[in-house]
Amino acid sequence: MNVPLADRGVRAVLLDIEGTTTSIAYVYDELFPYARAHLGAFLADPANSSLVDELAQSLVAEHAGDVARGQQPPPWTGTSAESRRTSIDAYARWLMDQDRKAPGLKRLQGLITDLGYRRGELHGHVYDDVPAALQRWRECGVDAAIYSSGSELAQRRLFESTRHGDLTRLLKAFFDTSVGAKGDAGSYTKIATAMAQPPVAMLFVSDVTRELAAARTAGLQVVLSLRPGNAPQPDAGAFEAIESFDEL
Repeated sequence: MNVPLADRGVRAVLLDIEGTTTSIAYVYDELFPYARAHLGAFLADPANSSLVDELAQSLVAEHAGDVARGQQPPPWTGTSAESRRTSIDAYARWLMDQDRKAPGLKRLQGLITDLGYRRGELHGHVYDDVPAALQRWRECGVDAAIYSSGSELAQRRLFESTRHGDLTRLLKAFFDTSVGAKGDAGSYTKIATAMAQPPVAMLFVSDVTRELAAARTAGLQVVLSLRPGNAPQPDAGAFEAIESFDEL
């Protein structure tokens, strides 16, 4: 189907990454394995000691929250720098095994993959229709922004290292879960405010109906992304859907 942005008064498009601009396979087959494989080396590198200390503060709080909810993460022992690194390593791998979107984990993964991008070991993936759409929207005066559970740093590195070149110049803003969870309507209200747009003038595109429902509650227009490999979604029929950004 076609979604005419001008006719609907859309002045800004907010995009999810995984399953929307970027294949799920890239995230799960390249990014996540890279972060896991280089986790130990990152934590052990003395050059990262201050970052590790910051991460420990976030992760220990998230760990306590998991324990309070009756979950069973690996025990946390932080009496020394070495034991703290061991705790971070074990807890991060536990979170990865559950595919958790914990902010501390996402920041840690972003820092590790940042090294991969800077070393040329990782290159961002976007679908072929994405660059043309970003350029088309820019020329029509429609802003584009990203909202993903991955850290802002990780988002920027992905879009600046694609085979289509650096696409960050076509993106006005990057938002991660520091603004709130993607299933929380309040997060989208904050993003609309940051974008200086009324919610109704924004269109959110995602492959997850729970996120679309939250954005719709906040007043945004929404469209479901149907990309190859995306998981079937509950209540998918309640949302307009596209298979390509050529339809926007």
